[in-house]
Amino acid sequence: MRTSCRFAVAVHVLAVLACAEGDRVTSAALADSVNTNPVIIRRLLLSLQKAGLVDTCKGAGAGSRLNKSPKRINMADIYRSVEDTDLFAVPVRKPNTACPVGHGILKAMAGVCASAESAFERDLAKTTLADLVKMLGASQILA
Repeated sequence: MRTSCRFAVAVHVLAVLACAEGDRVTSAALADSVNTNPVIIRRLLLSLQKAGLVDTCKGAGAGSRLNKSPKRINMADIYRSVEDTDLFAVPVRKPNTACPVGHGILKAMAGVCASAESAFERDLAKTTLADLVKMLGASQILA
């Protein structure tokens, strides 16, 4: 199974924008920091913009910047803005309902998974983007 790295890349991008302290940063510069293609970054920025976390403009003065203070953006906000699938997946094939386990496993697992996902998001909400930038020891983008 393949997992998504959108959350990790989004955090990276937002950390760069936080370090820019209000200056606009181009998708090319963000892509250079992440070491990926600018198209990937632009797609991610669209999700972040829809969530109200960034402001992006084209043309003269093009680039993106944070729409909120890094202290007001937490990891759960970022996660929800870019991840569109559940943290835990159910099997594609339905279990055998004639089996004593198979007839109730999906319902039982749904509760377990919902609880775990809720705990995961609560834990993410404890860390702000400002906290993360502080952990990095980064205060400005290096030219």
